[in-house]
Order: sequence, then C-alpha cells, then structure tokens
Amino acid sequence: MILERRLKPNVNVDLTPLIDVVFQLVIFFMITSVFKTTPGIPVDLPGSATAESTAVSEIRVIIRSESEIWVGQDQTDIRGLEALVAKALEGAHGDDTVATVEGDSGASYALMVAALDALRANGIDSVGLVARREAAGTSGGSSP
Repeated sequence: MILERRLKPNVNVDLTPLIDVVFQLVIFFMITSVFKTTPGIPVDLPGSATAESTAVSEIRVIIRSESEIWVGQDQTDIRGLEALVAKALEGAHGDDTVATVEGDSGASYALMVAALDALRANGIDSVGLVARREAAGTSGGSSP
C-alpha cells in the first residue's frame, strides 16, 4: 500500500500586527483627546502672573454679564443669583463650602462685588477668583 502524502498549506493568522496597530490607535486617541473640565461656557479669563490651580470646589460661579451668570450648570441673572446659590447649597454647611468665581474679563467690578455679596449672604466666606496664567513678563492690566 502506497501512502500519498499531500502537503497542506500552513494557514495561520498572525494576530501580532493587528494587536500592535490597535494598541497604537488606542495610544493615539488617548493622547489627542481633550477633556474639558469646564461646563462648556466660553469665558475670556483675565490674566494673572501669580495665578495658581485650585482644588475642585463645591460651588462654581461663572459670570459673563449681568444677565448671564452660571452656578454649576444652572443659568440665572444677577437678581436670581442669591436664590440659586441657596438652592445649590441645600444640605451643605456654608462654613465648609468653598466657591470659585470665574469672571469674564469684560464683566464689571460692581457685578463681581454683587456676586461675592450673594455668596456671603449664603454663608460662603471662602471664595477663590479664577484667572488665566500669563507668560512671564506680561501684565493683564493697564497702568495709568
């Protein structure tokens, strides 16, 4: 009896190049992704040479104009700011609460003071003002 030997082609799928490509794509998308921490409200922050990063606060107030003030994700105007801050503070202790205020560079000083008054009226004494860090040697304000 003569046995005939047939050569079968060795068909193997090598997954190593596929895994390499997928891994490179994952790294590419991780590096190029942008994660926004702000609620998506564009604010032109004023510059400060001594600005520092702050820890995540419990209350965040964003002031763009007298008619557009945000407390967290809720929008109000200057007249409704105190009530909205009180609503945001429900169940929290005012002494332990830290607030950050982001004021547009075009917002008036009187508007910022009114916002600080609304926060103090609700028992928040610890308020941080957010500014954009400028490059060394430049100043955001004009001198007389």
